[in-house]
Amino acid sequence: MLPNQLPEEIENYRDRLWRREPELRIEEPLAAEGFIDRVGFCSALTDSRRPGPSLYIAVCGRRDAHTPRNVQKDPETSLAWTIKDELVRRGRVYYGKLRGNRSFFIARRLVAHFNAMTGLTGKQEQSLSQPAQDILKVLRTEWEMATGDLRSASGVKDRPAFTKAVDELQRTFKVIPAEIVYEPKFTYIWTLTESRFQEELATMVGREEALREIARAYLAGAGMILRGELARVAGLSNPDAGLGNWSLVDEGFAIRLAPGIYRLKELG
Repeated sequence: MLPNQLPEEIENYRDRLWRREPELRIEEPLAAEGFIDRVGFCSALTDSRRPGPSLYIAVCGRRDAHTPRNVQKDPETSLAWTIKDELVRRGRVYYGKLRGNRSFFIARRLVAHFNAMTGLTGKQEQSLSQPAQDILKVLRTEWEMATGDLRSASGVKDRPAFTKAVDELQRTFKVIPAEIVYEPKFTYIWTLTESRFQEELATMVGREEALREIARAYLAGAGMILRGELARVAGLSNPDAGLGNWSLVDEGFAIRLAPGIYRLKELG
């Protein structure tokens, strides 16, 4: 086995837990919600070129799923998008951007833990950019608005500035998409995160506990992780990911095989 390569037994383990087998593929929203709850968190539409569980890969039901160039005519991509949109509408799992341009799903049981890492309290909201504060102020009055209306009402009319501000609000667990509408034109309906996850956001979780439980959820589904993998998938810094993994070793949940490489203890 190469240093950056997983044993086949671990890949097989991931195939089962991450629904990378044809007979386990996801075909409807209820199954998708169960999958997200089981793995704790996953990417929405990334393919096999990125590590970690993914709704798109689970819809394809195979380990080597690649997004085709012509996604408009691809039935698997279309189904993944349809299920993703329905999950956003149902609001039973968290959906939003945590890092960069990638969107994530998070099970309710881990919302408080991710919020502990990047969320802001009311007193900390002054650290938000002015456009983000302007958007948040409008949503606190209107509760939910379509993108165009929110841009106009907030005064953040420049598209790149608006997108940047909304991404900032998603990363800090202030705003989430409540629905994705395609007719009469494509738009997101934005709302306050607390409208759907009030209890989770009110739950106080310490940083150490948050890192431990995020690491636990990932290792339980992955079986074994390579160096830098948890940080890349969960949007954590490498030191934070290391602290989370080490805490699992300390309690006997994981075994450290080499620097940055951990294995679920029950797998031997």
